[in-house]
Amino acid sequence: MSANFDLNQRPEPDPLLVAIADYVVNSDIASTEAYNTARNCLMDTLGCGLLALRFPECTKHLGPLVPGTWVEHGARVPGTSHELDPMTAAFNIGCIIRWLDFNDTWLAAEWGHPSDNLGGILATADYLSRVAVAQGRAPLTMKEVLTAMIKAHEIQGVLALENSFNRVGLDHVLLVRVASTAVVTRLLGGGREQIVDALSQAWVDGCALRTYRHAPNAGSRKSWAAGDATARAVRLAMITMKGEMGLPSVLSAPKWGFYDVLFKGKAFQVKQPLASYVMENVLFKISFPAEFHAQTAVECAVSLHPQVKDRIDDIDRIQITTHESAIRIISKVGALANPADRDHCLQYMVAVPLLYGDLVAEYYEDSFHLGDARIDWLRDKMEVVEDARYSTEYLQADKRAIANAIQIFFKDGTSTEKVEVEYPIGHRRRRDEGIPVLERKFMRNLQTRFPEGRCRQILDLCLDQQRLEATPVNAFMELFVIN
Repeated sequence: MSANFDLNQRPEPDPLLVAIADYVVNSDIASTEAYNTARNCLMDTLGCGLLALRFPECTKHLGPLVPGTWVEHGARVPGTSHELDPMTAAFNIGCIIRWLDFNDTWLAAEWGHPSDNLGGILATADYLSRVAVAQGRAPLTMKEVLTAMIKAHEIQGVLALENSFNRVGLDHVLLVRVASTAVVTRLLGGGREQIVDALSQAWVDGCALRTYRHAPNAGSRKSWAAGDATARAVRLAMITMKGEMGLPSVLSAPKWGFYDVLFKGKAFQVKQPLASYVMENVLFKISFPAEFHAQTAVECAVSLHPQVKDRIDDIDRIQITTHESAIRIISKVGALANPADRDHCLQYMVAVPLLYGDLVAEYYEDSFHLGDARIDWLRDKMEVVEDARYSTEYLQADKRAIANAIQIFFKDGTSTEKVEVEYPIGHRRRRDEGIPVLERKFMRNLQTRFPEGRCRQILDLCLDQQRLEATPVNAFMELFVIN
């Protein structure tokens, strides 16, 4: 008998699709800490988006794809007057919240920024709420937005714990598309089977390459890639809700499935149940708009600034001690072509605060970099070495450290002390210290866009957990509209 055929027997859905769908549909989030952290994440993420509106390279991407297009009951984009279809609004929101690389982060075998999912969540929730009000129905509440955030964080973060997409050259925004697809389908009213089908569409899309995050091609696409992913998720959720069929063995199908085509034949490892672990342990970028593996290095550099600011010319060498992931992602030499290149360069992110005592978004701009030749002069004096303990504790579930240390040696044979910071201020271990700083950061970001009275109104609401959770989504978004 000839074997020149495929057995066309449609299988049961891959277990991972089912597990995610069951979690989204059936799990109640009981963690007070998770909801409180989600509220802080909402503030921080929106604040980062408002700050990004000061940068023309970001705002050129915003608005409808076709100028002049207006959508009835459209989703709003915070800090603007745009009212857009949910997919385009998701891209817009996703773009602004990631532009400055200043929102939350998750570090494990894979990296990423789970708050990127807020683009699709907020756009869909605002659109659904405005339509509901127009039809005389109750809108969604911000409690539902926070719940969707917690679940999206969990899906993206747990998949990242044991599965390294970067090691096979794939970009982490895939996990944004997957997580957003799951929770947005639920917001649209999808049940277990529809979420499974939508998830299969998210996986079959494949994955973007990491090319735009690394030398020599690092560029601005890394600032809108997550917006693209969360917008695609909205599209896939919406067509699934119209009855588009799924692909049940999208991951495991021999030869044509994700595992065989893109993951070297390996199945994903998921070793813990989906709950609220990721939101509870997420890392906030509170003080510096810097790639997270460099956050503690920047803290070290800021603390050393008073000792070196008057001795720059006397520096012989600078030793940066770090962990393996930082070396693999952001340690680079040579010319830096653009702001996106600079905010993914460990040496640049150390040199600037050594010189200026701070690191702000404007310090990545061409005019700043080209205006101070000392930055590249200092970069040339840096050596980057790995500490095996740092690399080990980076991956330990009970630590998740992101350690860096800096020591500066002078031409006369003297040196500074070796300054070490193992946990950045945005780490769970430093929550009590970090949250007041996060709240001040949010207020500063609000002030870049709104008058003082509106800023205080938004802040007061966001600081009140119960009142925020009860607020209709459309009313919340109205506070962020620019008329």
